[in-house]
Amino acid sequence: MLEHQFVTDTLTLTSSIVDSSPKPFRDIIARHGLGIAAVLTWLFTITGLVLNHILHSYETAALVAYIAAYIFGGTLATRTAIRDLIHGHVNVDLLMVVAALGAAILGQWLEGAILLGLFSTSNALEFYAMNRTRQAVRALMELTPPTARVICNGDYISIDIADVMIGDIVVVQPGERIPVDATITQGESAIDQAAITGESVPVMKRLGDEVFAGTINGNGSLLLEVTRLATDSTIARIVKLVADAQEDQSDLQEFAEGFEGKYAVFVIVFSTLATLIPMMFGVPGSDAFYRGMTLLVVLSPCALVISTPAATLSALANAARRGVLVKGGRAMDTLGRIDTVAFDKTGTLTFGRPVVSDIIAFDGNDAQQILTIAASAERLSEHPLGSAIVQAAERDGLSVPSASDLQAYPGHGITALVDGERIWIGNRRMMREAAISVSETALIHEHRASDEGKSIVYVARASVIIGLIAVADVLRPNVKTTLAELKKLGIKHTVMLTGDNHRVATAIGNQIGIDEVRAELLPADKLTQIDALRSQGIVAMLGDGVNDAPALARADIGIAMGGVGTDAALETADVVLMSDDLSRVGYAIGLSRKTRRIIKMNLTFALGVIATLATLNLLIGIPLPLGVIGHEGSTVLVILNGLRLLGYGGHWNELLHKSTGTSEGPVPQYQVIAA
Repeated sequence: MLEHQFVTDTLTLTSSIVDSSPKPFRDIIARHGLGIAAVLTWLFTITGLVLNHILHSYETAALVAYIAAYIFGGTLATRTAIRDLIHGHVNVDLLMVVAALGAAILGQWLEGAILLGLFSTSNALEFYAMNRTRQAVRALMELTPPTARVICNGDYISIDIADVMIGDIVVVQPGERIPVDATITQGESAIDQAAITGESVPVMKRLGDEVFAGTINGNGSLLLEVTRLATDSTIARIVKLVADAQEDQSDLQEFAEGFEGKYAVFVIVFSTLATLIPMMFGVPGSDAFYRGMTLLVVLSPCALVISTPAATLSALANAARRGVLVKGGRAMDTLGRIDTVAFDKTGTLTFGRPVVSDIIAFDGNDAQQILTIAASAERLSEHPLGSAIVQAAERDGLSVPSASDLQAYPGHGITALVDGERIWIGNRRMMREAAISVSETALIHEHRASDEGKSIVYVARASVIIGLIAVADVLRPNVKTTLAELKKLGIKHTVMLTGDNHRVATAIGNQIGIDEVRAELLPADKLTQIDALRSQGIVAMLGDGVNDAPALARADIGIAMGGVGTDAALETADVVLMSDDLSRVGYAIGLSRKTRRIIKMNLTFALGVIATLATLNLLIGIPLPLGVIGHEGSTVLVILNGLRLLGYGGHWNELLHKSTGTSEGPVPQYQVIAA
């Protein structure tokens, strides 16, 4: 229960009536039922006030108006209170109804009507305010088009999205929203994924790339092969995750809602004693009863109960808009308490794919000539380093000749014939086994590259080394900025947990300024390291959501560099960064800490109002309307304070807008070094 049961049961009472009514009427009741009830309550309250207290006549008509105000302002609350009583639960609605009936018994119809008017208004405002925080789910649901244009027997036919099957070919024109998860079979285009990932810049997609339902096609026509049913699409899973997150409660929220029933019983007992004890000492019954009813109102815990969900739901909605899925109030609360962040290296701090970083040319050879020769041979290989060399040549637009007679030496390299010459491409051991001389200069460059975390590939022609190619896993461009922001947020310790060797890991750690590097770890070792870190603080583990799943699950908070559509990330982690953007880690932690501050502020304020009004009522007595205004006013202020989180961003807005930390990532130009 994320808000008062009065709010969540708004339409239940009228369902039997509106279900048989025209749809426009049902929509009005669904959206504005509480507001209409509040307006009618105030209309009849003011009518009674004018008739009885201003015109000083028409007492019967005024009484009828007050009764109407009671009906419109108290029916739903009465129903909820009775239903909960039947199930052995005492709630805030019962306190309000009893207080209003008490005012009527005392003949204070106007004050009782004002109480119900303010109570119904507060609940209407609460409904509209909390409804804003659920816009994320509705907005996501509306992203997917209701139909898709499918090729069938050579014709284009438009069918319901629910009827699209895996393997169907879908046509998407420029500017249209993509209806399904699919892969591109023809065409290329820049795809706007902002609604799902929060990326500010469209991502170029080409033949074989995956695209996702709800994203917007740019200026190219596309043919897509469907890979997931509409019910299993990435956007559908995100909708479910966001909806589930809004239902998941933090420990504080669960305590507050469990506390509500016991506290309500205490309020009834205490108010009854506060009424009976003064009567035993000669206080007139009407005065004692009036003060007891006022106490019943001011002690009601409405503001306390709504303090946490008002802030938490706003924070969850804010995060979802920026491509950060936080799985519920408990995860949001824990995220704000972490003091240690552990990072996986490959795929998290880096893009997880090698690229050519340096080309060292010997004896006057041209760097592009070296790259061309190496790419010719490596086109026949499937090694990741070879793929990086081929991609670099393609990116430079080089004309790569065909190679032949490929011979692979696992763990060493390959040889091949290029333009009739024997080419050797591999590590230093391969060169020496082939009796190719390795100069001191080459060794110096190899050691320097190794110190920087790079792998060196020797290129030799006619038994002479003509150059070296350094290949490295590229760091995400915002790594240093992210680590600096985490320090500003108060994160005490950052650590890299990687299976890579100490030399490479240490080089990268020094480059980005991380506090500690723990290398050569197996997945089981990472679990041990997470346990050790947790013994010293509250730990968040940041990984790629696949091979880091055990460590993500063991940490206090698992944060996955999910990438759109990564099943393991969506299912394993507590927080998923949909665009693989590291800068969103600091944003999410900052949002969580702001949420915790606002919740504490709300609780302190709500308790302060209750204590102040209750003390004043016991010592000097206060008018019932003043108690009502104080009670309902504090509830509304608490809600509005929580809604401030919908606009949280600050300096993060600029950082996130400029971020280039997506899974595609920029490919840096390699550096040419003369030996």
